[in-house]
Amino acid sequence: MEQHYLTKFFNLEGKVAVVIGSAGFLCSEMAIGLARAGVAVALLDKNETGLRKVLARIKKHRSRAITYRMDVTDKNAHQQALQAVLKEFKRVDILINGAGINAPTPVMDIALEEWHAIIDSHVTATLFGCQVFGAHMIKRKKGSIINMSSASAGPPLSRAFTYSVAKAGIRNLTQNLGREWAPYNVRVNALRPGFFPTEWSKKHFIDPGRNDAILGHTPMGRYGKPKELVGGVLWLASDAASFVTGSEVSIDGGFSCMTI
Repeated sequence: MEQHYLTKFFNLEGKVAVVIGSAGFLCSEMAIGLARAGVAVALLDKNETGLRKVLARIKKHRSRAITYRMDVTDKNAHQQALQAVLKEFKRVDILINGAGINAPTPVMDIALEEWHAIIDSHVTATLFGCQVFGAHMIKRKKGSIINMSSASAGPPLSRAFTYSVAKAGIRNLTQNLGREWAPYNVRVNALRPGFFPTEWSKKHFIDPGRNDAILGHTPMGRYGKPKELVGGVLWLASDAASFVTGSEVSIDGGFSCMTI
């Protein structure tokens, strides 16, 4: 094997990433994975306690990182965050849009306030992230944006009605921007995770019957581990994926290809 071939091909050393939602179960692992690959990481989230915990884990790897508390549904907060990142790191090469909330409310009981809260935390926040940080990338004519889709983007999963609508919107937005921004060498893709349950989702979404149904529909017969998303992130962020845009990359143990 050619010496250092893989290292050069997937090299992210010295890049700068912004991870929105980085205090979360999945995005925290993505942020740490990027940091371990030599990327300077800006951790953005409204959860200050969670941000501090992720920052402490990153510091163990002696990587550069900053935290910024923000409301992802406020476009001005995105603009202020961009300025803070540019002040510290001078540029942004990679953006992960991973914020969002969920609720198991039956469809006939969904209040308008809850509907807007979930849609805004996913779709509106992703739009704002793409607009603000994408404009910076377009100006530089270089960048990789990774949005968070879901197995629920279609066909939709039961018990997650508003969330499913939101994830379908993110998939559509990703395809739209992949097309629109390709001439500027700004790639826009989405990860489509299968089931990576948190303790909260196990409590509110996964009873014994649903557990059996999920695992029975997943050829690998188990749930995913957050670190299993990191490889997809590193690939999409790197020049190894230089001809990949507008794509939705499934990491789901085969859930999306299961029939009978």
